[in-house]
Amino acid sequence: MAERYQIAQAAEMATIIAFRGLIDRACREQPGIDPDTCYDLKLAVEEACTNVVTHGYAGINPGSIVLCLELEPQQIRITLTDFGHAFEPYDPGLPDLEASLDKGLSHGFGLHLIYQTMDEIHYETGEDGNHLTFVKRLPFRYG
Repeated sequence: MAERYQIAQAAEMATIIAFRGLIDRACREQPGIDPDTCYDLKLAVEEACTNVVTHGYAGINPGSIVLCLELEPQQIRITLTDFGHAFEPYDPGLPDLEASLDKGLSHGFGLHLIYQTMDEIHYETGEDGNHLTFVKRLPFRYG
């Protein structure tokens, strides 16, 4: 049986701290989830939330972001729901690091990091919001 955690917060950068805390707590409460897996989950959520706050709610009143975390015996599923502009995440491939350094850019790496740390990424949008789901498979059963 899956353990489920959920939290809704305002779409602002401070929300990332609350989401990271929830992921930390969930990982600590379940045996067998290694620190690297927990770090990958927090990194992917941080990058996705940054995009939602920066781009998803650009030009409109910020709404909320809902994080739903489900711990299953062989995988962890995180779904982020927002109500901003829809954006289809795609694997952009490895960013041009040299060009970024030359131009002083420190952005454009988020989607790449998400695709590198998660095993599956799904996105759908509808009247009930934008839903970005990450799946991180566990190398062994924790339960």
